[in-house]
Amino acid sequence: MAAEHQKMITQLSDNMASITIPSSEFIATLAISILAVIVLWDAYWLTRQKRDIPELGKVSDGVFAWSSEGPNEVVRQWGNLFSMAAMMALPWGLVEISDTPIIYPIVWDILLALHLISLLIPKRYAITNTHLFADGQRYEWKRLNLSKSKTKRRIILLRKGWGIFAPLPIGGNYHDLAEAKSRIIQILNPPEEE
Repeated sequence: MAAEHQKMITQLSDNMASITIPSSEFIATLAISILAVIVLWDAYWLTRQKRDIPELGKVSDGVFAWSSEGPNEVVRQWGNLFSMAAMMALPWGLVEISDTPIIYPIVWDILLALHLISLLIPKRYAITNTHLFADGQRYEWKRLNLSKSKTKRRIILLRKGWGIFAPLPIGGNYHDLAEAKSRIIQILNPPEEE
């Protein structure tokens, strides 16, 4: 039994020896490329805000639009901000042991810093009878649920079918959020007709 066990370990060891792991530079280039695409994608959608939401306030009976300010976005994005800080620090602990050139974590941190800045830029939001406009994107109401969160400093909607990426926080000042939440409740839970 012990000889058989030793033979299996030797075979496993021989099989592992033939597995080649990509270089740390390849992995770093791949990770940076993916992050760069995310940063550019988010930047593109941010540029569309003013075009999609040109007016603020009660535009009509069915349309309400508002904008946030930097502090509102900090409240809205607090979880993402902590994640970004961890993502900026993590590679530095691995650079030496993975023998990765220093330029990769520098570029990584620059891209994350740009993404972090884009998270804190004031945003424009709008509610229509059919859609929510947030972060330069348009969401159909039938694909959203209102979270049971009791916070008054942001509204949290849940995107159906998005799993752990479902939360969609909405920022703004207290009065805009109160108006927005009232409209969202009316849209998602319309009064029953008699």
